[in-house]
Amino acid sequence: MQEILDDIKFLVECDSPSLNKKLVDQCGNRIRELLYRYFGKRAEVLEEEKYGNHLKFEFGEGDETILILSHFDTVWEPGELKFKIEGDLAYGPGILDMKGGLVQAIWAIRAIKELNIPCSKKIIFLFTSEEEVSSPTSRYVIEEIAKDCQYALVTEPPVVRTGALKTARKGSSRYFIDITGKAAHAGNNHHEGASAIQEAAKTIDFLESLTDYDVGTTVNVGFVKGGGKLNVVADHAEIGIDVRAKTSEEQERIDEIIYELTPFTEGTSIDVTGGISRPPMERNQDTKDLFQTAKEAAKEEGFKLKEASVGGGSDGNLTANMGIPTLDGLGTIGDGIHARNEHIIISSIPERAAFFANLLIGIGTKKET
Repeated sequence: MQEILDDIKFLVECDSPSLNKKLVDQCGNRIRELLYRYFGKRAEVLEEEKYGNHLKFEFGEGDETILILSHFDTVWEPGELKFKIEGDLAYGPGILDMKGGLVQAIWAIRAIKELNIPCSKKIIFLFTSEEEVSSPTSRYVIEEIAKDCQYALVTEPPVVRTGALKTARKGSSRYFIDITGKAAHAGNNHHEGASAIQEAAKTIDFLESLTDYDVGTTVNVGFVKGGGKLNVVADHAEIGIDVRAKTSEEQERIDEIIYELTPFTEGTSIDVTGGISRPPMERNQDTKDLFQTAKEAAKEEGFKLKEASVGGGSDGNLTANMGIPTLDGLGTIGDGIHARNEHIIISSIPERAAFFANLLIGIGTKKET
């Protein structure tokens, strides 16, 4: 447990905010150091110009392939949080999301290697550098590698408090609407103006009305900007929208509605940009079968595994959408994702690492029908 925690600290203490290529690449170099220490070889570097480099590491041999997905970028700026231990909890930037799960998975593969446990499938471990900003470059890397893989495992954290794996995730979409109106003096010529802010208000009201909890759809306007001087009819406004949906059909329906919007306010115009960023991770029979393998792997460690459907997205959405059986939430147990109290439960680390090793072995020896 202490050795795994030391490795987690080694990565967590290397800040890696998504948009800082220099720092992200420094963290990637530390991952390569760990891999060389335990396997005698470093990961292949997949060069990126704007974002951090991605890393690809292969272990074992076989006609079929298991893909492990981990990201090492975080939402935290340098120095915002520090690594610390308080009792059974370890705190730090990205320790739960998801450097802890990344290290845990490395140790699971190390156990298979050092115990000489047979695994008839090749493992490809892909470490990506910009998942927190919706994987603008790595999504193409993931899809290219995943097309030849039979399974995908994602080391995002499990569900808080239950430790449940994520067998379904909502799809996510992001949009920006630029609104143009007509400026006028608010006192003398108010009637000659066309308020972009008024149009924004009406558009926001309509968009928020599309939320339907019964079908699992949420439309959230999380950004609003517009106007300027109080005595001028606003000629510009901008809004940003986050959409979550359980199914591809529903995601595409909302996408069509947003792109077909017309102004509610005479004299204004709107321009929509953005779109679907991650498709839903929908639970199907292949996912159910893979989860049963995971339940058996957990049983060997003496605990009962649960599953859940969640609203957040991950890179697992991409592989699931390709028809690849995907399990998510295989990382460390903890709480506080994207919060200042982000932490992991130290005592749970060896058990979850052993569970992950058991899962790899179970999949690696599984006979296809």
